[in-house]
Amino acid sequence: MRAIMLAAGIGKRLFGGDEAALPKVLLEFEGMSLLERHLSILRKMDIQDLTMVVGYRQELLRQAVARLGASDFVRFIENPDFLKGPILSLWLAREVMDGSDEVLFMDADVLYPASMMRRLAARTGTAFLMDCDYTPGDEPVKLCLKNGGIVEFGKVLPPDLDCDAIGEWPGFAKFGQTESVKMVEALRPYIERGDLHLAYEPAMRDLMLADPAVFGIEDISGTPWIEIDFPEDLERARAKVLPFVG
Repeated sequence: MRAIMLAAGIGKRLFGGDEAALPKVLLEFEGMSLLERHLSILRKMDIQDLTMVVGYRQELLRQAVARLGASDFVRFIENPDFLKGPILSLWLAREVMDGSDEVLFMDADVLYPASMMRRLAARTGTAFLMDCDYTPGDEPVKLCLKNGGIVEFGKVLPPDLDCDAIGEWPGFAKFGQTESVKMVEALRPYIERGDLHLAYEPAMRDLMLADPAVFGIEDISGTPWIEIDFPEDLERARAKVLPFVG
């Protein structure tokens, strides 16, 4: 199994455009950065390598990986247009999704326990994490199920949506070999149209709704985790999540 981590962004919502701010994956919690936590978790699993898509202040990430002794585990892909949408970062990592292996996809700005990643990696085939204990709103990316199958995926849901379960997606997924290749093809029309300002979720949604039965769901409700997008997320991460993550 291989892993892809998107870590190119500037973190504007968290840092307010401060050009001296660190990449979010270098945020520290009790002296350990998110990057160090990711690497510690992944290297204890059956992961061949980690491809990091970098852009903003990428030299700091390269230096941090070297200091952590992980240069043999991490390979870098540069996104020179990191101010555009993250769909471009995922597209630039498409060579990893060539169908030769399963692929673990992850956002870089999440604090979580190792057990959460192990549960995802242990799933057979393609699977997405889902947390039903979430705060409704326009910010969370939502997975919506009907009779156990995916019927919608995204931040803003149709008002007439018929579903019986809604949960937040933490930004982690596992793609089987076939779905890895199909994910690249789902991204391709957006790239060819020049829709580089978008997130990658619309392309994932296209893939999901084309064949919902292929996508498994791992319910992590009750598991402590947080995606760090805003200053209040950082405060909550330290006060509410870190004590249970270790």
